[in-house]
Amino acid sequence: MLLRRVIPCLDVANGRVVKGTRFVDLVDAGDPAELAERYAREGADEIVFLDISAAPEGRGPLLDVVRRTAQRVFIPLTVGGGVRSEDEMGAVLRAGADKVSLNTAAVADPSLIARCAARFGRQAVVVAIDARRKLGQPAWEVLVRGGRDAVGLDAIAWAQRAADLGAGELLVTSIDRDGTQSGFDLGLLRAIASRVPVPVIASGGAGEPADFISAISEGGADAVLAASIFHRQQHSIDDVKAAMAGAGIPVRVAPRAA
Repeated sequence: MLLRRVIPCLDVANGRVVKGTRFVDLVDAGDPAELAERYAREGADEIVFLDISAAPEGRGPLLDVVRRTAQRVFIPLTVGGGVRSEDEMGAVLRAGADKVSLNTAAVADPSLIARCAARFGRQAVVVAIDARRKLGQPAWEVLVRGGRDAVGLDAIAWAQRAADLGAGELLVTSIDRDGTQSGFDLGLLRAIASRVPVPVIASGGAGEPADFISAISEGGADAVLAASIFHRQQHSIDDVKAAMAGAGIPVRVAPRAA
């Protein structure tokens, strides 16, 4: 039986974890290595580390911060932000990441997905899609550079192409819901999950344990990701997993210390 994953997200700017609403109004949430270690201890299945200022600043990933974080956690670590080539992906993997998330650079050069998958295996390639609903339409557009720029690309079509090119997983974030705690965009999740053969991670909008359940049972997601509710300790990973298990969703239960 496939276990569904609960994944805390560390949005990192200037070496610190930050969190805002709809990708703006960012506030400090702590040290990435310390938070990652805490979440691993509390039963997180994976950690996603996104350097959200790398693409807007036109620089590569913060390898020292990645290395320091990887040294303190022993669960899968996905790192994204600023990776623009196979060599940069290799550097991030050598720094301790298990998977690398591609976003802005993959939209600019989709062949990067295929090249990275060929070199490192598609299981190591995550394509992150930041999507915003088109006004008054049942459709979503892709934004890049930390949600700053629309590129005239349909999110559903891009998800399908990314999977075809070799993405092993898709991290789908609703910009409209990000930081609002109003629930995941189930329509967006359904539209993508029903059209791709790879796992979909739901992101953007988690506010209650029930939202995680809906993302999987109604949205078709394979994993659920959140930041605010964990950073602010509104709900614990245990709370979320207990609710999911109670709804019949298989999850990994972390062993408790004696």
